[in-house]
Amino acid sequence: MSQPINNPGGPDLYRVAETALRESDPEAKCERVLALMDAWWADELKALASSGPERLEVPGRPERPVLVHPKDLPRRGLHTTAGRVALVHAVAHIEFNAINLALDAVYRFRDMSAPFVSDWLQVAVEEARHFRLLRARLRELGADYGDLPAHNGLWEAALATDHDVMIRMALVPRVLEARGLDVTPGMIERLTAAGDHATVALLEIIQREEVAHVAIGTRWFRELAHARGLDPEPLFLELLAEHMPGRVRPPFAHEARLAAGFTESEMGALEEQGRR
Repeated sequence: MSQPINNPGGPDLYRVAETALRESDPEAKCERVLALMDAWWADELKALASSGPERLEVPGRPERPVLVHPKDLPRRGLHTTAGRVALVHAVAHIEFNAINLALDAVYRFRDMSAPFVSDWLQVAVEEARHFRLLRARLRELGADYGDLPAHNGLWEAALATDHDVMIRMALVPRVLEARGLDVTPGMIERLTAAGDHATVALLEIIQREEVAHVAIGTRWFRELAHARGLDPEPLFLELLAEHMPGRVRPPFAHEARLAAGFTESEMGALEEQGRR
């Protein structure tokens, strides 16, 4: 592992990250993320880890969308504008939550190194860009973020893993975000059939960049596992069985997962697990 950050002078990295994390206005949050990344690369921040992070039961988010159980979300076909709005809204909500997850990785895990901070700030910047692209598309379709209900699964996973950075890296990027790699090709195919090429273009951008995000999680999970003297491949399956039994099932986007750092043996184990 690299040595912890020790930049001199300037505002506290963790305080600035917390402010962005607690920001409830989506547009303002995106702007704070960009400013945070700019300040980080300009070496204008110092890291004061003298006190631990607070547990954030609820990160900064607008009053809408209303949060419901996933089973209560409406399911619509993509042959109608309402159906396409529902899909774009769902993906936009995932990307908004992903901003908070990336910020929380920086804010919460204060014994990590400067490269870890750089990686997750880059993820936050790209998730913010994804959110803005999708929100713009919603507006083109006559809707906006918050018009439909959504679920809170991603942040619930953040709370469940906020005690251990290694477990966070294993289960959020490599399970929940990797699931996006699996389902996006099907969404692209259905939207292409419906003639919605504008949304397809956005999802293709997001899919390419999400491969890199999962790869970042994979790299840090393995580095953390090795630092603890653990074998990451069997460990990943053990963590999956312990924390998310039955949550990972085929079909898998095999090539995308390999590009994101999964090994052939891991993919075989996931396929086998999914058949049980």
